[in-house]
Amino acid sequence: MRFVIVTGMSGAGRSSVMNILEDIGYFCVDNLPVRLIPKLTKIAIEEGSTIDRAALGIDIRNLQGLSEFEGILDEMKANGYRYEIIFLEAEDSVLVKRYKETRRNHPLALQGRVDKAIEAERQELAFIKKRADYILDTSHMLIRDLKKEVDKIFLDNEEYENFFVTILSFGFKYGIPADSDLVFDVRFLPNPFYIPGLKSLTGNDREVYDYVMDSENARIFKSKLYEMIRFLIPNYITEGKNQLVISIGCTGGKHRSVTIANALAKEMKNLPYGINIEHRDIKK
Repeated sequence: MRFVIVTGMSGAGRSSVMNILEDIGYFCVDNLPVRLIPKLTKIAIEEGSTIDRAALGIDIRNLQGLSEFEGILDEMKANGYRYEIIFLEAEDSVLVKRYKETRRNHPLALQGRVDKAIEAERQELAFIKKRADYILDTSHMLIRDLKKEVDKIFLDNEEYENFFVTILSFGFKYGIPADSDLVFDVRFLPNPFYIPGLKSLTGNDREVYDYVMDSENARIFKSKLYEMIRFLIPNYITEGKNQLVISIGCTGGKHRSVTIANALAKEMKNLPYGINIEHRDIKK
């Protein structure tokens, strides 16, 4: 039996992951009291049980039981019960925004501020994150991106690294994305904006893509950028980083940056990391 514990920061997508797992055939139980976890596991693996895949959601609402959680995990391991932990993470600013948009209260906020509650929650859940088999940073994920990553782990059984890369195209005229880890300026490349028939198109269109990538400088830049990213990611992982935002900018964010972002994403698709691509300013 495959037994998965889904936990992480409130607002980071735990409920969504539980729904995804349920859709692919997992027997799901949300926020079961911690002391009952061994009993659930025992029932699920007993001879004659029809449950072959189970997922258990645990969050900060189980605060009283969390103090016992680590001991229970150790006990389960000692008794030969195998489990996997998936931890959902997100940046503080993203979590605050999500709570404001949904107008829901953080479980630890009560009448206090959400940012203080998030800080306290991180401290409470730190020991679980250290034990996690998979860490998904959902800061830049849509539901479809999250489903893709969950399917990769639990449906396709692909080798998975706890690292998620967002490749983000943007226009310098609209400002550099605040959450960028790496920023690259591709305004040195040929600009389709000045070519009749290409101005109204974007880097998602084949004509623009081919025009930009026909430049030797574009091909060399993409190749060198890919090699640098391949070098950097393992070193970031060693330092404990679990997500990376690569921002690629041109003047307006519609042609050159979109093309290079798409070309880089295509090159990176075979790497064992989660890859998400966004074009922030393509419709401006």
